[in-house]
Amino acid sequence: MILLAMNWQEPLLRAVVGFNHYVIYYFLALNTVYLILFLVSLLEVVRFVRRTFFSDYQQILKSEMTWPISIVVPAHNEERGIVDTVRSLLQLNYGEFEVVVVNDGSSDATLERLIRAFDLRKTDRIYRRTLPTERVKGIYASLEVPSLTVVDKDPGGKSDALNAGINLSRYPLFCSVDADSVIEENALLRIVKPFMEHPEEMVAVGGIVRIINGCEVKDGRVVKIGLPRRAMAVFQVVEYLRAFLSGRIGWSVLRSLLIISGAFGLYKKAEVVAVGGYDFHTDTEDLELVVKLHEHLKKQKSRYRIVFVPDPVCWTEVPEKFKTLLQQRNRWHRGLLQSFARHKKMFLNPKYGVIGTLALPYFFVFEMLGPFVEVLGYLSVILAYFLGILNMEFFLLFLMVAIFYGVFLSIAAVLLEEISFRRYPGWEDLARLIWYAIWENVGYRQLLALFKVKAFFDFIRRRRRWGEMGHKGFHEPASDGVAPK
Repeated sequence: MILLAMNWQEPLLRAVVGFNHYVIYYFLALNTVYLILFLVSLLEVVRFVRRTFFSDYQQILKSEMTWPISIVVPAHNEERGIVDTVRSLLQLNYGEFEVVVVNDGSSDATLERLIRAFDLRKTDRIYRRTLPTERVKGIYASLEVPSLTVVDKDPGGKSDALNAGINLSRYPLFCSVDADSVIEENALLRIVKPFMEHPEEMVAVGGIVRIINGCEVKDGRVVKIGLPRRAMAVFQVVEYLRAFLSGRIGWSVLRSLLIISGAFGLYKKAEVVAVGGYDFHTDTEDLELVVKLHEHLKKQKSRYRIVFVPDPVCWTEVPEKFKTLLQQRNRWHRGLLQSFARHKKMFLNPKYGVIGTLALPYFFVFEMLGPFVEVLGYLSVILAYFLGILNMEFFLLFLMVAIFYGVFLSIAAVLLEEISFRRYPGWEDLARLIWYAIWENVGYRQLLALFKVKAFFDFIRRRRRWGEMGHKGFHEPASDGVAPK
């Protein structure tokens, strides 16, 4: 019996030890890729800050050559913050632009608040369905605010609402903005600059998204920047800094940017219409659109640019509750899997350049398969401990590549923010961010990995659910003079 037990345990022990070594290599490779992206981003941020210091945005503002922009805002049940969002957009420092708000079948007072706040009237404007959408019930405008148009339509989802806004937009560039977001005053001047520098090649530009939880907003403007009170939201501040300042800048420099946040992105309308607009078959319409643009333009053998710039700032609200964060991240990861499945022919295909040979392999290995390796890796270390085969040298090595390496990268992203843009003014904010950058890698990161594992099985079962984000808004609901519903 003892011999049988030993024979049974021996393969298990070898498997656990072998997998543990594989996990070490995985974390080492993952964090080394992050480090390379960070170093690329660091050099680009230094160059960007130097260029921006001498930039004359007043010339862009006054030039007759500056492209006019249509700002498209999809809104579904956004009564708490929609008026503040629209007010902030109307106050943007830019030459010629319009704001198109699309009320996508809201069941709350979203439309009523807009009508009351801006004295809107229903018009007889013709709706041309360049992109297919659900039925448009009415188009509203205001004599007091001629640059504002509000569309009321049957519910069709965010992609459908964005397509409706594109159909009604008048200008060659459109900017997608979430209804729970606040755009800084000069953001359009900064995000349009790449189109001014490369008008023929530029197709899309993404701006940085920062977290508004904890900030003070007045009259549609962020007047005081602060950190959120809840730990869940502060973890996301660190996560966003690392994702945007390290990840997206790096991928942009490598001409491999696959994601432009739906909260704030600027696009050439003709190219978006050419690929059929936003797609409602995926749960992350922003990712899917950028991948479609890459595929289409690579097939056309066009010279094009899709870039990220770290200066135009969009402030948005993030989840502060566990359940809401789970729903959001589940949808994000499902959308990644959906887009990868739809565009799998690009994977390792040299015809698609660095997108096929670099960006998609990275997302496949580290974003799609990575969560399983991470979760199983932590479990295998625990199992090794209980089996009595976890030696101290291995455990310290595991902590270094899995935890401490990640802590270093998170702190580096926070310090990069501090030395380049310094949005958080107080030293207390910096100390708090560094503290959370440490603990983000112990608990929060593992939680996100579990969310992604769950999302994978939801994807396999073809489950699709958006989930309510439960926005609190930037003011009390009655601030626009309309009683809460």
